[in-house]
Amino acid sequence: MPIYEYRCQDCRRRVSVMWRTFSEAETGTARCPRCGSQNLARLVSKVRVIRSEESRLEDLADPGNLGDLDENDPRSVARWMRKMSDEVGEDMGPEFEEVVDRLEAGESPDEIEKTMPELGGDMGDDFLD
Repeated sequence: MPIYEYRCQDCRRRVSVMWRTFSEAETGTARCPRCGSQNLARLVSKVRVIRSEESRLEDLADPGNLGDLDENDPRSVARWMRKMSDEVGEDMGPEFEEVVDRLEAGESPDEIEKTMPELGGDMGDDFLD
């Protein structure tokens, strides 16, 4: 059953209308469920694609998806780190958030590492390099 979104030109509300079939949606006349008006403009709805974790991680590993990453620009590194965190979908903890916030503010990875030496842990001295 398709659901389409409309903007009612009379009451100015965004409404969703469910149709029984796609052909009914194409030939039928939508009616605003709030005010009853037929004066509706169809909107483009957002589309969400469900992907497996494996597929998302493969895309993250693809060098072509690094896009505008400039390793010499802290803000660019912060955008990339946020994107990676969003894709993984896990809470990375307060230290991660602090590092990203400081990168977004323009602080260099070297400056951050000097004030947060515990971040390197078992990963060695090049954690933020």
